[in-house]
Amino acid sequence: MTHLATARGGVSCLVADDHPAVVESVADVLTAAGIRVVGKARDGDEALALIESERPGVALLDLRMPRLSGIEVARRLEHGDGSTTAVILYTAFGDRALLTEALDAGARGFVLKEAPLAEVVRAVELVADGRTYVDPVLAGVISSSAATGKMVTLTHRERDVLRLLADGLSNEEIGKELVISPETVRTHVRKAMAKLDADTRTQAVATALRQSLIA
Repeated sequence: MTHLATARGGVSCLVADDHPAVVESVADVLTAAGIRVVGKARDGDEALALIESERPGVALLDLRMPRLSGIEVARRLEHGDGSTTAVILYTAFGDRALLTEALDAGARGFVLKEAPLAEVVRAVELVADGRTYVDPVLAGVISSSAATGKMVTLTHRERDVLRLLADGLSNEEIGKELVISPETVRTHVRKAMAKLDADTRTQAVATALRQSLIA
């Protein structure tokens, strides 16, 4: 099945940064690589409005923008009306707390601004294909303790389920809370257990808490 981001005419992307020169240079490189740039924004409000109107497969967002940060835009999309736009954060900052917050907000990629522009193209293509991209430098920041690289692979929904498990809720109660079926809850639990190398649900929750994947 063709991924949503690549359906209907190839990869489409929105670029948002409060520096116009950055927006133009990134947009030019993406266009040259065959990626359709369907919008350019200079702040988070404008980016969110364009994402909602243009529905790009990928949004490349500056982490720190006026009005709404890239993280806040990602969070609103994650909890919004079912947007299929995947968010990549374009950042000059390698702060672990910010990256963890961004993961929780649903971001699918991280690219450092000092990286070659070819890496931006690669990141957009990978994320459009349903994968995750983390700049190697940032991966080192995130993976500062053993096995925390798993953090990148836990989905937002898997983290939600683990948080509710940690609160003592049953599959049925979690399903009602997240408006999904108990069987879907069980599927998320199984996937999270596999990613965390956990033999039991309790062990999965304990590992996630220890690695600060959930709080």
